[in-house]
Amino acid sequence: METSPRPWIEALRHSSDTLRAKVEPLDAEQVQRPSYASEWTIAQVLSHLGSGAQIFSLFLEAGLTGAEPPGQEAFPPIWEVWNARGPEAQAAEALVADGELVERFESLDAGQLDSVRLQLFGMDLDITGLARLRLSEHAIHTWDIAVALDPAATVAADATDLLIDTLDQVAGRAGKPDGKQLKLGVSTTGPERHFLMETAENLTLTVADPDDSLPQLRLPAEAFIRLVYGRLDAAHTPAVETKQVDLDELRTIFPGL
Repeated sequence: METSPRPWIEALRHSSDTLRAKVEPLDAEQVQRPSYASEWTIAQVLSHLGSGAQIFSLFLEAGLTGAEPPGQEAFPPIWEVWNARGPEAQAAEALVADGELVERFESLDAGQLDSVRLQLFGMDLDITGLARLRLSEHAIHTWDIAVALDPAATVAADATDLLIDTLDQVAGRAGKPDGKQLKLGVSTTGPERHFLMETAENLTLTVADPDDSLPQLRLPAEAFIRLVYGRLDAAHTPAVETKQVDLDELRTIFPGL
């Protein structure tokens, strides 16, 4: 996994710029169209990203100052403000808040980048960890919007290159095998990675050498990320190779985040 913060911040900048380029041309009717995210319009996805930017700004400042990060009780008032805005305001204000957060990440000098430490969601995070959490949310929700406008949209390549090496942490939380017992090899392209996935009561995903004796799933890395995040329905699945693997069964194991 990339441990330097700069690549994560650069990928976050690219994702933010991509989001802005997708959203700014949309009119009042278009921002109210459905996104890929279940039951959310494009404006509501943007509202989520905007409130998230505000919350992550609080996390970042806490990490810089050594203060306690805000707890769960601080989030509902922020969400209420964003939810009360109309669709056009949600879209416009989200781009502002998102841009300000990225600029704050980019403004940090070497000493500040090294100094950030905070306990968050049961994790001990540095600035790389904080940028990673924001990028994982941002890149996926940017795709939720992009694919509503272009069915061929994919998760950005630079985000994919980074997130694929943290997918084991997400998969264990996202996977809901409900006792289904599976053991399979997963190989990705762009970039090339090899994993072992095992399920029973829980799901584990570990880096492993290829094992041809196991059932196999081979697919682009961005598609595997989307599978884990519950975003690989049949209409948005690229060419994949399977051996004794039921892709529909895997889709049920990853209902979505």
